Amino acid sequence: MSILSNIISLFSGAPAQEKAEPAPSAEPQAHGDCTIYPQPMREGSQYRLAGRIEKQVNGETLVRTFVRADVFTTADDAVEFTLRKARQIIDQNGPSLFSDGAKTRQV
Repeated sequence: MSILSNIISLFSGAPAQEKAEPAPSAEPQAHGDCTIYPQPMREGSQYRLAGRIEKQVNGETLVRTFVRADVFTTADDAVEFTLRKARQIIDQNGPSLFSDGAKTRQV
């Protein structure tokens, strides 16, 4: 926690912001030849949209992680929108999502 955040919380009466922690994960879902793992991140009383997309290529598991600015008040909403966003990422990128062959990267 930084000194600045401590000072702000002192004057605002709000608790100092905690580091984002992973919330309990939901069941993975298949979309095309990919598997989506919703992994919303708990930030205070909210959940940030986050997850990973995996695909098996030549016996290797390639992983694409993503975190977005969207926050939700419930873990269920965060999971639902994470699944939507992951499907959108897969549909918009198509084969190029994994074409670089990198084992892991952010998208």
